[in-house]
Amino acid sequence: MTSHSSASPEPAPDASSTGFTSEQKKILLVSFVVAFLSLLSVSIVNVVIPAIESSISASPAALQWILSGYALAFGVVLVAAGRAGDIFGRGRLFVIGLLMFGLGSLCAGFSTDALWLNLSRVLMGLGSGFLNPQVTGLIQQYFRGAQRGQAFGLFGGVIGVSVAVGPVLGGILVAVLGDEWGWRSAFLINVPFVILGLVGAFLWLPSSAWRPTSGTVATGAAGATGAAGEGAGSPAPDRRRLADLDPVGVVLLSAGILLVMLPFVEREVGPVIWAALGLGAVFVLIWVWWERRFARTGREPMVDLTLFRTRSFANGAVIITVYFLGMTSIWVVLALWMQQGLGHSALAAGMIGLPSAVVSAVLSPIAGRHVTRVGRVMVLWGILLALAGLVLSGAAVLLHYSTGLSEWWLLGTLAILGAGQAFVVGPNQTLTLAEVPLRYAGSAGGVLQTGQRVGTSIGIAMITGIVFATVAATGWEVAFATGLGVIAVVIAVAGAVAVADLARSRRARGRRDS
Repeated sequence: MTSHSSASPEPAPDASSTGFTSEQKKILLVSFVVAFLSLLSVSIVNVVIPAIESSISASPAALQWILSGYALAFGVVLVAAGRAGDIFGRGRLFVIGLLMFGLGSLCAGFSTDALWLNLSRVLMGLGSGFLNPQVTGLIQQYFRGAQRGQAFGLFGGVIGVSVAVGPVLGGILVAVLGDEWGWRSAFLINVPFVILGLVGAFLWLPSSAWRPTSGTVATGAAGATGAAGEGAGSPAPDRRRLADLDPVGVVLLSAGILLVMLPFVEREVGPVIWAALGLGAVFVLIWVWWERRFARTGREPMVDLTLFRTRSFANGAVIITVYFLGMTSIWVVLALWMQQGLGHSALAAGMIGLPSAVVSAVLSPIAGRHVTRVGRVMVLWGILLALAGLVLSGAAVLLHYSTGLSEWWLLGTLAILGAGQAFVVGPNQTLTLAEVPLRYAGSAGGVLQTGQRVGTSIGIAMITGIVFATVAATGWEVAFATGLGVIAVVIAVAGAVAVADLARSRRARGRRDS
């Protein structure tokens, strides 16, 4: 597969500039549109589940897999897909993932039974898992310094907006088109944007995006790649590149992630499913052993485990995993409380998160523009803002039940939470990947996104479980506030890691200056 964009000049990132070239803007546009769609598909389905249930007579177990099958497939392939993009060319994997996502969306929209819909959702998830690491890889490849921070800031805004807008869009589609075509259009709406994304990829992605970066090094601010062994000039034979992909490592890590996530997304089997968690941990340990052995042979492993010796990468990965373990649950718990606790429609439940999405979208690029200058303290500010939003939201809920305060005051408190999101997601990604070599940009980005997906799955299962148990014992009055409290505790843990990382970096700076 080759790009049709060879006539376009290569983007020339300038580490001191915060403005983007026209070529860089095109890369961001095509990347962010499809990334938005793939992340939107995580949350949009939540509010159309009742319509799906009545349309195709899906059982509770089938409905659970409609929700979780996408997340499982998405999370399982992220690291392997990121590594494949490093080896075969990010443009190639981007297009492959986009085709899979588009085909899955088309099949989901015309599904006639639950099995067909579930298989379609899995295909969509695989496509999302293939294309998302390429977005972070492309930013690493074609942006430097302040530009990179601003690009990741914009990407953080895309993540925040997609999570909050999904329920709103789903509610609007059902309200306007009715139950039957409302839920189908929640999938079919992806198809025209996928077509536009494919056209944009072939026209706007630079020619070097279609060549391997594994085994190459960046050459200064121009962002071009120079040969080191088999470099970007003449791609290695497919057989050699397939071996570099490390198929054994791919299978081991994919199986481990699948087994770790499975108990948190499959709740119908019973307690025996929790055995998968321990088995998954064993697979991950075997994968670590294999990666070290693979590296000792002189070849590039799937993930260079020495990356975790880089404190900025290791701590950043922990921060974002714990943060997503708590924060993404807020929108699920909020939707449940608005609909089941207060009797609002799905559309109203989705609308309450809109100010948060708008604030996140506005502040994310601003945060990205300054993150390289401010550093990790910006992430800590974001976590503190998120905690303030959670505490104020909890207070508003208690006042709602004790004094009759309108629940719509949450529009303001959740906006504070959105501000915190803007200072956490994109800036943390910028700082975490700052010292990662270009040849591992895709797989390192895949590691971060895998942490997000695993954290999301575990967090939603754990926190909704606590909320439902509290509802059964005391009702929604206490349950929602309890859920907010648990989320706040989890976010505080992420903040503690950020404080420790900030203290370590300041001690290291003091030793260098002395």
